[in-house]
Amino acid sequence: MNRRTTTPAGSPRAAPDAVAGRRVLVTGTSGLLGGAVAQLLADAGYGVRTLQRRPVDSGWESVQGSVADPDAVARAVDGVDAVIHLAAKVSFTGAWSEFVATNIDGTRVLLSAARAAGVRDFVFVSSPSVAHFGSSIAGAGAGTADPSRAHGHYARSKAAAELLALAADAVDFRVTAIRPHVVWGPGDTQLVQRVVDRARAGRLPLLDHGTALIDTTYLDNAAAAIVRGLERMGHAHGQALVVTNGQPRPVGELIAGICAAAGVRAPSRSVPGWLARSAGSAIEGAWTFAGSRGWVHDEPPMTRFLAEQLSTAHWFDQRRTREVLDWTPAITIDDGLARLAAYYSGR
Repeated sequence: MNRRTTTPAGSPRAAPDAVAGRRVLVTGTSGLLGGAVAQLLADAGYGVRTLQRRPVDSGWESVQGSVADPDAVARAVDGVDAVIHLAAKVSFTGAWSEFVATNIDGTRVLLSAARAAGVRDFVFVSSPSVAHFGSSIAGAGAGTADPSRAHGHYARSKAAAELLALAADAVDFRVTAIRPHVVWGPGDTQLVQRVVDRARAGRLPLLDHGTALIDTTYLDNAAAAIVRGLERMGHAHGQALVVTNGQPRPVGELIAGICAAAGVRAPSRSVPGWLARSAGSAIEGAWTFAGSRGWVHDEPPMTRFLAEQLSTAHWFDQRRTREVLDWTPAITIDDGLARLAAYYSGR
């Protein structure tokens, strides 16, 4: 299988903490962002090993197994000196036990095995949702992860896992948490394809006319920042850093840009945010019940968490992130939308 090639503009610069020829274990490479991170590392000359549930033809050294399986994890960390951990259960619904098993227990197993194996550096890829409690975020810093206040099983479990990871930080085992915010790009099924499919079907209303100001992260920028976290570990360890493009836009404008890139009509119908949040809670509960009985297998059309994301501002002060990582995004939102249009047109 041919992996995507990250352009030179999206590549991290050489850093004092970088070591040529380092061997890095990357989990979650079956996902778009994980694959981009692994490819970027390989392009920069790192040795790459992956840990995957299913065998993949990536061209990289791979260990098959789950992050929650101590034996598989022990094999995966043997002989590497750094770990970038992206594997996670990402869903709007599902049993809490499933999120605990992968996101919390899996992180605990990986941290323990990595430290026992003499791994020096550990990058935990987190999410700003670990410190988003439903109200607007306007120009804030990273904030502290709080499982008791985060909304939804995914955010709560990632918050708990991030706290575990940062608590393990030590002089001889350096840990940082990188929180890329709303990652999107060509091939993205989490945001882009859902927007396109629902807009095409006429099932994508704007919430509060799409005026909420949000920031996002183009895929190549997110991958570069994560690799940069590894290379700047001497500066980044012990900290959580939110990564975005630093270009807040109204959510309706971003959705319209994605729709234009894919050649579909952008939504114009608006629904009050309060109504969507209430409906999302009800739909989420019904979907979870139906899913537990095998009646549905897809994601619900709306959840309370999704409604909050679409109807409240969430953009972040990037000065600390850029100072610590000595990095700025290489690809603008408009450049990213142009690349998305080229992807959909087959160019």
